Amino acid sequence: MTLTLTVALAGLAAALTVLFGWLGARPARPLAAPRLVPWRLLMIVAFAGAVAMLVHAVNLFRGR
Repeated sequence: MTLTLTVALAGLAAALTVLFGWLGARPARPLAAPRLVPWRLLMIVAFAGAVAMLVHAVNLFRGR
């Protein structure tokens, strides 16, 4: 992967982390339908992807 693609994917993963964190932090509405999407789990997966892309970017800078 090129450095440009790596940085773009890291930015996308970081944006998704923020979005999923916001969606998971909304207050519960017990009278409405239950939440069926595990926002917290998606937030953790997106964060792990962002960290992986940042590690890959560092390795690209080091020349490995």
